[in-house]
Amino acid sequence: MAIATISPVTGETLKEFQPLTDEALEEKMARAAAAWTTYRRTSPRERAGWLRSAADVLEADTGEVAELMTTEMGKTLASAKAEVGKCVKGLRWYAEHGPSLLEPQPRDAGAVGAQDAYVVYQPSGVVLAIMPWHCQLWQAMRFAAPALMAGNVGLLKHASNVPQTALYLEELFGKAGFPESVFQTLLIGSATIERVLRDDRVAAATLTGSAAAGQSVAAIAGDALKKTVLELGGSDPFIVMPSADLDKAAEVATTARCQNNGQSCIAAKRFFVHADVAEEFTRLFAEKLAALTVGDPMAEDTTVGPLATESGRDDVEKYVRDAVDKGATVVTGGKRPDGPGWFYPPTLLTGITPEMDLYGEEVFGPVAALFTVGSLDEAIEIANSHPYGLGSNLWSEDEDERAQFVRDIASGMAFINGMVTSYPELPFGGVKQSGYGRELTDLGMREFMNAKTVWVGPRSSEQGEGDTASAASE
Repeated sequence: MAIATISPVTGETLKEFQPLTDEALEEKMARAAAAWTTYRRTSPRERAGWLRSAADVLEADTGEVAELMTTEMGKTLASAKAEVGKCVKGLRWYAEHGPSLLEPQPRDAGAVGAQDAYVVYQPSGVVLAIMPWHCQLWQAMRFAAPALMAGNVGLLKHASNVPQTALYLEELFGKAGFPESVFQTLLIGSATIERVLRDDRVAAATLTGSAAAGQSVAAIAGDALKKTVLELGGSDPFIVMPSADLDKAAEVATTARCQNNGQSCIAAKRFFVHADVAEEFTRLFAEKLAALTVGDPMAEDTTVGPLATESGRDDVEKYVRDAVDKGATVVTGGKRPDGPGWFYPPTLLTGITPEMDLYGEEVFGPVAALFTVGSLDEAIEIANSHPYGLGSNLWSEDEDERAQFVRDIASGMAFINGMVTSYPELPFGGVKQSGYGRELTDLGMREFMNAKTVWVGPRSSEQGEGDTASAASE
């Protein structure tokens, strides 16, 4: 794929970029390694100050950056501004909490025959981040804020269709006062990733993308014995039981399915509705989907913009066509509008069967697949049969159902009477083919840190011969 900004609204190529030459890439790698030798010795409070500065710069740039994001990816301007705000919050959260999270963690010294025992968390080194286009600022910031707070150095290989957003991120951290080359953007194609990942100067990698991309990165990193964190998408279940507030559930379901024009790993995609309320929920859901306004993402009244790429829109059409050909019913939507751009309407399908491609695959667009079930057991069983396990949703006022859902659903995140989303305060990640590792909170920061055990022996006058002999036998 060419490294270029292509308007999802018109299909016009707005700006093209040349990938880094071998010489330019080598220069950036060398600068990252050099930066690591000094940045790792900076104090957590210094890093927190730079993060605060980055938050201030980004907040001041909100309008400009949001328009750039909308231009490159097609998300509505309102959602772009909200995403910028989320990034500002993330930067400030790590600036506020990072220093305390990085303090040494005391352990029971007496239990291990020591004068003192504790764990220190130390940065790993240069970390390669391979990021997707759909939440182009937040996905990258979800890596950058904790990684920089930890004392790591970042190399960003962003999606090829959001190069200007990627370049802005490097500029942002420079403006904020971070030491030179602590965070750099690499304008390279996918074919160059292996070379960077295998480079001895790179300590680890994180990827958000497809399962196939995750398998490739994990295989290379495993061969090189390097740590990875993988977030590989999802097909999140959204379960509605009879005790739910149906109107509220349908309202949130509409947002959960169509957020970011339907292009989100944690978007609810499969809707399991109890038979007792299926007819009413389907009616409410279809009405709310049909009421959304599809159009120019820069317009204030637009709620759903175009898909980010032409191939993405083609894939969505293919899934819907396949389902309809095999017996699914289109309740609303299902037909792309005439004219330029890669638009697709919010669509609701019922009568989904295992023979349909969308039954077992992630549809990255505003298409909801609705299943009628007879019990929570059935909903969880079908939901868990899917290879992904990122987020999950339950709508119920029944405490036993809530407990069963939390216990049995195979997912990294379980939300009850609300929409799956990400917060700096909560761990983010999945299970099964949705990947492994966690982002955000202290867990995300420590994924790329060495938890170093420190054991300090008793003073010579306090240590008996028996203790020495015992220690030696271990």
